[in-house]
Amino acid sequence: MPSVMLLGYGLEQPSYRHRMRSLIEPLQAAGWQVRAEQFPSARYGLRTWERRALLRWADVTVLHQIKLSSIEARLFAAFSRRRVFDVDDAIYVRKPRRLGDLPDESAWRKQKFAATCRWVDAVAAGNDVLAGVARATAKQIVVLPTSIDAACYQRAFAGPADPPTIAWIGSPENLIYLDMIRPALARLTMRFPSLKMRVICSEFPDWSDVNVERVPWSAATEAHSLAAAHIGVMPLTDDAWSRGKCAFKLLQYMAAALPCVASPVGANTEAVLDGVNGFHAADVDAWERSLEKLIVSPELRASFGAKGRQHVEQRYALSSYRANYLNLLGRLAAT
Repeated sequence: MPSVMLLGYGLEQPSYRHRMRSLIEPLQAAGWQVRAEQFPSARYGLRTWERRALLRWADVTVLHQIKLSSIEARLFAAFSRRRVFDVDDAIYVRKPRRLGDLPDESAWRKQKFAATCRWVDAVAAGNDVLAGVARATAKQIVVLPTSIDAACYQRAFAGPADPPTIAWIGSPENLIYLDMIRPALARLTMRFPSLKMRVICSEFPDWSDVNVERVPWSAATEAHSLAAAHIGVMPLTDDAWSRGKCAFKLLQYMAAALPCVASPVGANTEAVLDGVNGFHAADVDAWERSLEKLIVSPELRASFGAKGRQHVEQRYALSSYRANYLNLLGRLAAT
């Protein structure tokens, strides 16, 4: 019976839940022994030495978003049989702290990313941008886009007479991106006083010029909260950090059959097909125009929403992600 260990810094972090925990059930059904383990984010080298027996247990060890220094990567390789580096963010740079700041392009982060790629058997990248960066040192690269189970998102079909609701879902540290489109939302609110900005999060913007609807995030209610909206948005700055993102919130919107407006950055351009299932908006004026087109046209919202749902089911199906990942792990375990 093959064995696999899924390592992560936080087992409840969204990326770990969507990319690693979603594999546990199908792996077990396929006859694998599976362990999900938390890995310390500090104490380089010592953390690997202390887990040498655990590493020897697994046929394949997956490091989700875990970068190792060159020395630790060699130590990790000495104790483990086969290794996968799973990455779905641009973790070779530091995320900007404030809107308008550039990512911190530290040599130390880039060296750790390169060393980890060099000392694993395969890199599982969430998009082509991440794969391109890994290609410089990785032996094998497989692009496995973060995917979604669209069946969990049943469209509520909010009627055209309902107050228009724009939705954004995400973590508190990403609320800064919403500030990019606040001027557009404020102008639209003046023309459409019933317009609501539904923020699904654990924290919320305090805006006086936009009707912010505060919806606390919950795994049990997020699908319904999105399905009852009309439009989904994903504004981003165009920098090295944002270009590495995997556009997961857009997949959630499209699974709920919401038309989307997104900044044309990185994986956003693959998820939202401009003029087909949503719009690309590169500046505030484009955001205002695109949102207004969707606000005033229930027919356009319905058309884009249906095509978005189809796009998710065809390109980002969770069943395909699982099958491709199990194939990768099976090939490595057999060597």
